[in-house]
Amino acid sequence: MIVAKFGGSSLADAAQFQKVKDIVFADNRRMIIIPSAPGRRFDKDDKVTDLLYLCHSQQKAGESFEKTFDEIQRRYLDIAKQLHLSLELKPYLQEIQQQMEEGASADYCASRGEFLNGLLLANYLEFAFIDAAEVIFFDEQGAFDAEKTNSVLKKRLETVETAVIPGFYGSNPDGSIRVFSRGGSDITGAIVARAAQAELYENWTDVSGFLMADPRIVTNPRPISHITYHEMHELCCAGATVLHEDCVYPVSSVGIPTNIRNTNLPQHPGTMITCNALQREDFAIFAGVSGKKGFSLLVIEKEEPDHTWSFVQEVLSAVQKNGIKFQYLPSGTHCVCLLVETKQFLEKKDSFQDEINKINIPFSISIQPETAGIVLVGYGIIHNRLAVNRIYTALQRQNIDVVMINQGSGELSTWVGVAETEMEGAIRAIYEEFL
Repeated sequence: MIVAKFGGSSLADAAQFQKVKDIVFADNRRMIIIPSAPGRRFDKDDKVTDLLYLCHSQQKAGESFEKTFDEIQRRYLDIAKQLHLSLELKPYLQEIQQQMEEGASADYCASRGEFLNGLLLANYLEFAFIDAAEVIFFDEQGAFDAEKTNSVLKKRLETVETAVIPGFYGSNPDGSIRVFSRGGSDITGAIVARAAQAELYENWTDVSGFLMADPRIVTNPRPISHITYHEMHELCCAGATVLHEDCVYPVSSVGIPTNIRNTNLPQHPGTMITCNALQREDFAIFAGVSGKKGFSLLVIEKEEPDHTWSFVQEVLSAVQKNGIKFQYLPSGTHCVCLLVETKQFLEKKDSFQDEINKINIPFSISIQPETAGIVLVGYGIIHNRLAVNRIYTALQRQNIDVVMINQGSGELSTWVGVAETEMEGAIRAIYEEFL
């Protein structure tokens, strides 16, 4: 069985619905479908989710949201009319409008985009409709309740042969609606794939999989036909917009592969994401390169070196207590190097230093801001003895200074730090060197 999630661009209008139907019925294993809310139909068009959030903000400010809601209604009614659906949609729209007038939460308002699109798609495909609020759960603290969700959802899916389950939202213990962060339909799809014990999770969007580099930086980068979940995570850490980070674990933890496909070019195989690189038909050392600005390189150094590790442990404890995210770099017994996000670190800087001061060990901190972190990802790079030399040489040819370089202890990635102004040139140089 295949669980297939279709993004907002895939379900933006009636013509896109027709494409989705053709894809679903092209393979009878596609039995559970996860829809997003309608996305943009053209440049400068509005996403329905944005309009729903606008309705909420207008109501909260005491302004009329009637014009905005009319635009939303028109989108859905046009789709239903053009597809000749039997579903009577107006009662649902009236109920949503009434809830908004009575001060419905932002989460409720935003979730109705997927809810309505799910109703339309279920009617169009003649699949059962399962409200996500009945099978996706959050706990009292607002965290996703994976155990309860998996148990309830699994039992519910056993009662239907085919189903449409809206993405993006679930319910709190009191029954109220809660949404995931934006892009959360990816998460719903992965959660459903796990509960259904699917053989494959398909994520249909408007691109034919991932590329080995950002096309805004590298001209015509090669497509990635196969990548592992670990490699994808490393690329995301350095800014690649691949998948919602929370959608990986539900499927990767149980060995379900993810296939990124293009609704507008369904014959393209897209990118396959698996747990194990050995499943690649075209095994390659180099999987991709991405970069992200806004980092600072911190060097926290003990002024009186000794051979104990207590200083390193205390520094990392201070990092943890302050919730500072970082890319950890190799350290000695008296020196800790961290690549941190500058904005977050500046907010925590004073409390972080106060925490280290409690150690009562003299230390110094040097901070190199405006650093870009670039990551080369691919199994085998770390075992290539010439990889680091090739990176240095490629950057030297472009007169780009290397702030730091780190081959991780795993087999996945090599991190390179350069000045933010040099990031694009460095990515191009590295890409061209290895490809």
